[in-house]
Amino acid sequence: MEQRNQEVIEIDIKELLNALLRKWWVIALIGILGAASVGAYTKYMITPMYSSTSKVYVINRQYEDVTTWQDLQSGEYIAKDLMILVKSRPVTEAVIHNLNLNLSSKQLANMISVNTPAETRIMEITVSNPDPQIAKQLTDAVAEVSSERMVSVMQMEKVNVVEEGNLPEGPSSPNLTKNIILGGLLGVVATSMIIIVINLLNDTIKTAEEIEKYLGITTLGIIPLEEVPYKKDRRHKLTKRKAKAALAS
Repeated sequence: MEQRNQEVIEIDIKELLNALLRKWWVIALIGILGAASVGAYTKYMITPMYSSTSKVYVINRQYEDVTTWQDLQSGEYIAKDLMILVKSRPVTEAVIHNLNLNLSSKQLANMISVNTPAETRIMEITVSNPDPQIAKQLTDAVAEVSSERMVSVMQMEKVNVVEEGNLPEGPSSPNLTKNIILGGLLGVVATSMIIIVINLLNDTIKTAEEIEKYLGITTLGIIPLEEVPYKKDRRHKLTKRKAKAALAS
């Protein structure tokens, strides 16, 4: 059975840290460029979206004038089922028709998000749109139409609109500050990884300490050499692997 020589790459953490410290200005520069690029793209290329939220109260009474504990408990489960009903095609088509919108049912449904806070019968309906005024109109219309649809389909007594949609004062997305930070971190991490990989793949002997480590020879002194062209110098380059092979022979 043939034995294969396996090359083991030794990782010197101190050497890697020193390599990162030597190139700190490159890492910082790429981080700044990454943050600036992502920030500029976010600000000038991504359309800001405004979100308006309305709230409806879901309850299904067994008795007309009395609200029982069973009614409150069942209302919590019903609210979760109605989250799907809010984005259904009949609701979106009715909203589009009422507001005379130039949208498809799927496009409007993608603008709508529904949330039911834990242990409540409150259902939050949020609509996002590039225009804050239209966002408010849409969320009010969706809340009204979906409430009527709930009563009709689920045979409920009533669904009350607790809170009408708010007029957004600022965009809900994108988050410029968050994207700038992420862009800077991505640049720093990517640059650091590239420097580490280059350092690991570079197995040339560069210092007197490495001569002692890989050749087992004590250096008595260092003689500066004249600079030679890259092509000629490449022939005389001594690598760590070659040094180990020379010792083994």
